[in-house]
Amino acid sequence: MIVNVLVLLSFVSKVLSALSLASYYGDHMVLQKGPSRSQLWGYADTVGVTVTAQVRPGGDPVHTKTVLHQGPGMVIWKVMLPAEDGAGPYYIDVTSSESNVTINDVMFGDVWVCSGQSNMQFTLSMVNNFSSEIADAENYPDIRLMTVDQQWSATPKFDIEDIEENWTRPNKDAVGHSDWTYFSAVCWLYGKYLYQTLNRPIGLIASTWGGTPIEAWSSNDAMRVCNTTSTNHNSVHASIAPQDKPTQLWNAMIHPLLNMTIYGAIWYQGEANAGAPDSYACRFKAMIDDWRSKFEEASYGQTHAVFPFGFVQLAPNKNESSMVKGFPDIRWHQTYDEGYVPNTELPSVFMAVAADLPDFDSPFGSVHPRDKQDVAHRLVLSALQVAYNNTSMGRYQGPKISAYFSDIGYHTLRLEFDHGEGLGVVVNMNYTGVGFEVCCSRNNQSKCDGTDSNWQPAPLKGSDKYGVTMGSCVDLWTMGVRYLWRESPCGFKNCPVYTKENDLPMAPFIVNGIL
Repeated sequence: MIVNVLVLLSFVSKVLSALSLASYYGDHMVLQKGPSRSQLWGYADTVGVTVTAQVRPGGDPVHTKTVLHQGPGMVIWKVMLPAEDGAGPYYIDVTSSESNVTINDVMFGDVWVCSGQSNMQFTLSMVNNFSSEIADAENYPDIRLMTVDQQWSATPKFDIEDIEENWTRPNKDAVGHSDWTYFSAVCWLYGKYLYQTLNRPIGLIASTWGGTPIEAWSSNDAMRVCNTTSTNHNSVHASIAPQDKPTQLWNAMIHPLLNMTIYGAIWYQGEANAGAPDSYACRFKAMIDDWRSKFEEASYGQTHAVFPFGFVQLAPNKNESSMVKGFPDIRWHQTYDEGYVPNTELPSVFMAVAADLPDFDSPFGSVHPRDKQDVAHRLVLSALQVAYNNTSMGRYQGPKISAYFSDIGYHTLRLEFDHGEGLGVVVNMNYTGVGFEVCCSRNNQSKCDGTDSNWQPAPLKGSDKYGVTMGSCVDLWTMGVRYLWRESPCGFKNCPVYTKENDLPMAPFIVNGIL
């Protein structure tokens, strides 16, 4: 079988052997299982030489010819392996008349890319109960890990120039090397909890950089989508370093991975954009759409065109109950201003709500909560249903508001959950923090922007399995309602509304318009 070679998008400057693989292929790796086909590519010395790749034992050989890359004059080859349903382990022989190379201990499973800023970089050595988590890692030999080294580039790279942690089986060093190095806690725990349900090999690729804005992880194409040229951001590690500039990390840390067939991606980022959040809804959707399009194109359709994309909604930060700008806006924009995912603008997107998981005493700063276990657990609950159509773990979303009923005589507002299906909701009627708020104004066209309105607490007056009733505006128009609209809205797992099944918090939301 002759397999066409991709038109290469960039080049790498490194000394290569007569026949070699791209940097991110190696022993102990996971390739994407069937029905998708995984791609393999590398370098050679001579144009026109036949390269043969074969998965052993039992695989059919596939062949290709080496070709000259336009531009720098590199000779490359690329093959698409047959779909493989067996887990392995396998070894893969790559041979030509020039040389041969073998990859050992290869598994076929699901490959996930984990990206974002510091809360995704945050390593397993820093989490609660880190000693037991690290010791437990060796019980999951079919989960394999790789960490991309931090690097930036003004132009797209085709290969990863530096890898911090080559593909490895999990062990104490591989998952707990040291703080801020490897391995990503959210990425590891996500893969571990997925494996516990799916019982298949999981490949995890961590590509992260703390303090970086979404623009740095976006391609030029994604940057052109939004009607703004602003790239201002407010980083918790205030920086004007190269890695913060638009496209720099996409070019060096994501673009080179496009030729891998992947199953999906997870994302934890947004803190660095909290100082200028208005464009985040567009930026986030544009980035997701662009990643999907480019991974699908580079893999000839083997990576799904709408591959599953999960994210963590921002956790609390400062122990300050009056902050209503920044983090609340980012949380809302992460859902494309819907309050939940998936939705029509963000299909096959899933999330973990983390607004009720503060850690004000974290030695790594309150912006870096140590409880990554609950984050990963909630993310996996969503992934199982959205990414795998697996309902075995039950409910994956918090209660969703489906209707509003305003009683101007009794000055109350009732919110209906989940289309009145009575799915099971737990409401803390003794909650004393700022949970629900209503926007009050004398202007029935108010936009609730503070010019002719104000937000007032709306204490709960009653609840049942179908919804909640709260106080509303007196002698004023009730023009909006919002929930958990604070940087740090509540104590640990102590927000007002949760599901009975799986103890999932209702996500923050805001609605403007006469109610």
